[in-house]
Amino acid sequence: MDPERLRALLVEIQQGRVDVEDAMGQLGRLPFADIGFASVDHHRALRMGMPEVVLGLEKTPEQIAGIARELLRTQQNVLVTRVDARKAERIRELGVELDYREQARALISIQAPPKPVCAQPVAIVTAGTSDIPVAAEASVTLEACGVPTREVFDVGVAGLHRLLARVGELQTAPAVIVVAGMEGALPSVVGGLLGAPVIAVPTSVGYGAALGGLAALMGMLNSCASGVTVVNIDNGFGAAMAVWRLLRSVEASRDA
Repeated sequence: MDPERLRALLVEIQQGRVDVEDAMGQLGRLPFADIGFASVDHHRALRMGMPEVVLGLEKTPEQIAGIARELLRTQQNVLVTRVDARKAERIRELGVELDYREQARALISIQAPPKPVCAQPVAIVTAGTSDIPVAAEASVTLEACGVPTREVFDVGVAGLHRLLARVGELQTAPAVIVVAGMEGALPSVVGGLLGAPVIAVPTSVGYGAALGGLAALMGMLNSCASGVTVVNIDNGFGAAMAVWRLLRSVEASRDA
């Protein structure tokens, strides 16, 4: 149950359209539902402003389907990350209708459009085409949060003129997610060109000495551009959530 639905329920009680017993039944499903193999957090949308997101990695299709059904039963939006195509197909066979975004490896269902937190799109920038799957995970996560995005792909430092040609459109973004592997230099360059918050995502793309993304991570953590925030390797989801928390906080301060 999110804040808007709770507020609507309280208004209906106040106006006599919902009796106390019915309201108690609805609220009784908070704060979580125990479905045996998982405790589905129905209170998270109320606390955080967004429903629980499901990590699909290592979960069986049956477990994911069960969690998704519970979220859908209470009309919450559903986002499941790290799901391969075969697992996604099996979940659909189990009768759970979720849209599959193959490049992002994510399942999504929007039951109610989230409250917008910004008008301008967040820019998602990649150094190379190989970084796009991680960027796609960030993009679908922001979609679930109701945040518009703009994609600027394959503008890494090996051909810096490609980035410079897009700086004008990046300057209007309220935040920028920069996804890069190899040596991970792109967030420093972007952070030196733009004043918006920059969230850097190292990827596991690169040859041997890239060490599965560790070289990019170290490079980003040592960025000479002030204030660049770095998330974990391949964590497009984490980058998107960092941006959403930031934008939501700004929006809340404006409303105060």
